[in-house]
Amino acid sequence: MIGQPLSLKKAWSLLRDPVTSEKRRILAERWASLDDGVKYPTQGLGQKATGCGATIGIQPRCDFACTGCYLGDEANRIPALSLSAILRQLDELRTYLGPKSNVQITDGEVTLRPVEELVEILRYARSIGIVPMLMTHGDNLRRQPGLLERLMTEGHLTEVSIHIDITQRGRDGYRSPKSELELMPLREEFASMIREARRKTGLRLRAAQTLTVTADNLPQVGEVVSWTIKNRDAFSLISFQPMAMVGRTRKSLRGVTPQTLWQEVSRGTETYGLEIKSTRPMNFGHEECTRFVPIMAIEKVAGQPKLVQFIRDQPDDIAIMTEFFDKGLGGVAFRDDLPIEMVARGAGILKREPRWLFGRARRWINRRLKEEAGTSFFPLLLNGIRGKVRFDGITLTSHHFMEASELTTDLGQARLAACVFRISYNGEMVPMCQMNAGGVREQFYAGIAGPEHLPATAQLSPN
Repeated sequence: MIGQPLSLKKAWSLLRDPVTSEKRRILAERWASLDDGVKYPTQGLGQKATGCGATIGIQPRCDFACTGCYLGDEANRIPALSLSAILRQLDELRTYLGPKSNVQITDGEVTLRPVEELVEILRYARSIGIVPMLMTHGDNLRRQPGLLERLMTEGHLTEVSIHIDITQRGRDGYRSPKSELELMPLREEFASMIREARRKTGLRLRAAQTLTVTADNLPQVGEVVSWTIKNRDAFSLISFQPMAMVGRTRKSLRGVTPQTLWQEVSRGTETYGLEIKSTRPMNFGHEECTRFVPIMAIEKVAGQPKLVQFIRDQPDDIAIMTEFFDKGLGGVAFRDDLPIEMVARGAGILKREPRWLFGRARRWINRRLKEEAGTSFFPLLLNGIRGKVRFDGITLTSHHFMEASELTTDLGQARLAACVFRISYNGEMVPMCQMNAGGVREQFYAGIAGPEHLPATAQLSPN
């Protein structure tokens, strides 16, 4: 845990079980809750991850007026929840998600909350075993030099996601962009900011981009992907969110299909020699909700990176992933491990399945590397240590949120039941699409401000 020494007792427990008994219990609960129709062999929910959570009410107000926004018009009139109420939410999320919980610190623009309170929220999340990701449009990080570093040093922030796209309105220097290409200098600015914050603090910071996709910016997605691959040392993940007609999203915007989106994503990876033929087989929740493609990048000094799709939709890859889950290794998570924690957890994995790891898994890795990169694991590792080659990764993902009309369909109900992304509301963990499109967010805000402060359309009865 950040800021706390790791005891030998904890290291010993990770050596004995690199997943931990608590996480195994919650994984089993998630798996048992899934309908048989989504229990794919490569299903990540319940085998790899316990899910993802988010805060609400931390700061409903935003100083942008984006054309695609899932918040309603009332959001800017809603006061922020008290600090104690936010900390209670974090406790509820930690109970539901377990150790190393993935929790987005989000609502409107959270950096508008007093920085002392934001720091306290981040510190508290870390103290109870949550890995918080700060979700922001990033302009306050530009306006207030040193803010990002303060959140890292005082709040122990290790993850940030910066939303950048042409649907945003009000950004300094980019008030009403027409093309994602106009925003490339802004992306460069944020990449430099992230690198500089790491340099100044000496601390780790994982950074992601979020991009709302409409028919207007779809033709530039390939260029954004290509740029992100080139700058993967700054941004190691990019999340595409095809527009859904929710909140105050303008009626004039047109959405895109998953197929057309990923054709454009693949156009960006093809710049570096990788055609993404399928986003399968990796799933988290319902396959209609999330596409998830982790990629390994191998780059010689002063060369172009060679991209390798980590798990392809091919029988041998699916078999390896299925075996990995069957052997109880799926819940292992190295994110934010201290060095001694990482060593103990890694040793625990080797201790648990040495024959499989050094046999079947090693042969599969070597075959993939030989076919796609002309090398094998141990020479690649040795060249990496010598500084002759750089190998790292980037994750491309898309999240497809539903509109109100979809929620009541059979497919919509199936997607809600398998939802990975939830928020704590009235003692329940509510799916994000139900929060955004089912009137739950408006009910939550009404509970903060009182229904008299909201428009009539927001005064809904409980679902």
